[in-house]
Amino acid sequence: MDLSELLNSPVGQSIVKSVAGQLGMNEGEASGVVNMAVPAILAGMTRNAQSRDGAESLNKALESKHDGSLLNNLSGMLQGHTEELQQDGNGILGHIFGNKLPAVEQGISQKTGVSMNKIAPLLAMLAPIVMAYLGKEKRQANTGAGGLGDLLGGLLGNSQQGKSGGGIMDMLGSALDKDGDGNPLNDILGGFLGGR
Repeated sequence: MDLSELLNSPVGQSIVKSVAGQLGMNEGEASGVVNMAVPAILAGMTRNAQSRDGAESLNKALESKHDGSLLNNLSGMLQGHTEELQQDGNGILGHIFGNKLPAVEQGISQKTGVSMNKIAPLLAMLAPIVMAYLGKEKRQANTGAGGLGDLLGGLLGNSQQGKSGGGIMDMLGSALDKDGDGNPLNDILGGFLGGR
């Protein structure tokens, strides 16, 4: 399953509904943000997984806390434990984006027209879900640290070969800023969009 299938699946739809309800957004807005935030999170993870230390660290997290079990009770978590999710998510985002996180949030805010004060908690809620999804895929594929880059590439639709992968990466390509304003969303996703 790649990312666009996840986002259009019942799981994806329930994430959008919950997020919209909690943050006082309409479902269209929430869907727009989720569709941009999830690939950005995956792209950040992919960049981290390119170094051996980064891959090992991600692999360790996926084998312990983020093994995919969160997805078994996702609706329960989204209804009653969002603070827990957000705390976990803030840790994950800090690890993935470091000091570029505010600029990533700002980039997503600019592209979607949703205010920053909703983007930050939404990203924090999504990060553990993305990790859980990755953990589940890793278990099914029986992948170790060395295979995480390929696994992530597959989820993102593998469009880094320069041919148009369609779907999510095309959407990102058209949505992302191309005017060189220093927005790190460009740097983070540049590798996937042929900008090496």
